[in-house]
Amino acid sequence: MRDAQDGLLAAYANDLVIGIARHWLAIFNTLWALYLLLPFGAPVAMQLGWTGPAEILYAIYSVLCHQLPDHSYFLFGPTWIPQTPELIAGGMPVADSLFVDRSFLGSPALGWKVALCQRDVAIYTGILVAGMAYALFRRGARPLPWWVFLLLALPIAIDGGTQLIGLRESDWLLRTATGALFGMAAVWLLYPYIQEASAEVLESERARRGARPR
Repeated sequence: MRDAQDGLLAAYANDLVIGIARHWLAIFNTLWALYLLLPFGAPVAMQLGWTGPAEILYAIYSVLCHQLPDHSYFLFGPTWIPQTPELIAGGMPVADSLFVDRSFLGSPALGWKVALCQRDVAIYTGILVAGMAYALFRRGARPLPWWVFLLLALPIAIDGGTQLIGLRESDWLLRTATGALFGMAAVWLLYPYIQEASAEVLESERARRGARPR
């Protein structure tokens, strides 16, 4: 009885691995789309008065993003990229604390903050767009050379690094451009390797079952 159960679990696990190997790109693109779109649900929920679900989304993404208001997009307000004076006029507390700043979600007059910062929105948009493009070209796609990836990642390192140590302040255009470039470069570096590994899994399964390669 135990052997039969173990065999059944092994068969289920094998089918799961094969299913992931066969549909990994669709799975990745779906997950990235959800990860990218859910933060926009937070300001929508706030606008509708659903503060509970909105605060849950803000709390979840606060673990993954700094959510600073002056580095974030706002929906349902006079501008989607409010600057510090506009944020203060809209109700943001004036404090020398990042924890206080990041806790500000917005106001009816200002609009409501997206739960991911501008740079993260750009990165994951780049990943999703490149992933969808990869679905069209993956048969002949080769991994991006490491030196090309490092070259394309250099702008985000310079922009984010110089801002982090206080040498200068970036803006939403630079965050968007460097973030999207990095996200797309990461896809074209890693996805061909995942495709190759998935193809090997499927080939091994065909060989195990005695099927002829297609």
